[in-house]
Amino acid sequence: MGTLNLAAHAEQMVMTPLEGVRTLYERHSETVYRSALRVTGNPADAEDVLQTVFMRVLHQEHPLDPEATPASYFRRAATNASLDILRRKTSRHEEPLEEGLGRASPESPAVLKEQLRRAMGQLDPADAELFVLRFVEGLSNGELAELCGVEKAQIAMRIYRIRQQLQQLLGE
Repeated sequence: MGTLNLAAHAEQMVMTPLEGVRTLYERHSETVYRSALRVTGNPADAEDVLQTVFMRVLHQEHPLDPEATPASYFRRAATNASLDILRRKTSRHEEPLEEGLGRASPESPAVLKEQLRRAMGQLDPADAELFVLRFVEGLSNGELAELCGVEKAQIAMRIYRIRQQLQQLLGE
């Protein structure tokens, strides 16, 4: 009787078919990797994000349709997974292993980018995602408003507040 229960449970589990995941990977893996690399600034972390995003796709309860899933879905998924990594690093106080950062001046672009990444790891996840979509992915306030289902003015106000919070976290 236990075997029947396992069989019934297995039939209830729904996963995106491997062929569908393969198609999605072929179409969107570069977008995911580039988005993750822009957010994390680290190729190894970007690869982790790539794996995470497509493992999540594989195990989703409702399979994605390879023909109907837009690139924006994957940019947003990559942004969320990247922010998860940044938050994890911030909470663990991990230090980058980049040797150049130790010798770089406090105002160098590498140091400033790392400081911004750490500050973003301290933001509310929704705010960090909105900031990345606006300033890293280049979505307009109108596109963000449509994506979030709110008015453009609300997005503009949130972006303004997020920028103020980041400035405070960066000590400017």
